Amino acid sequence: MRTQAGEPDRNLALELVRVTEAAAIAAAPWVGRGDKLAADGAAVAAMRNVISTVTMNGTVVIGEGEKDEAP
Repeated sequence: MRTQAGEPDRNLALELVRVTEAAAIAAAPWVGRGDKLAADGAAVAAMRNVISTVTMNGTVVIGEGEKDEAP
C-alpha cells in the first residue's frame, strides 16, 4: 500500500522487529529455568500471533534445521 504521494504507508522492517520483540518477551520468563521447549513454544506462539497481523504477500521460511525439534 502507498500514500497518495507514492510513499509506502508503513515500514515492514519495523513490523518484523515487533514480531521478533514479541518472541523475545514471551521467552524471557523461561530464561534460566532449564525448559528450552517451553521457551521455544512461548516464543513461537508469540511470533505466530504477531506475524499474523502483518499484511503482506509472501512466504515466511523459518526453522532451526536439524539442531533440535523446535515447536
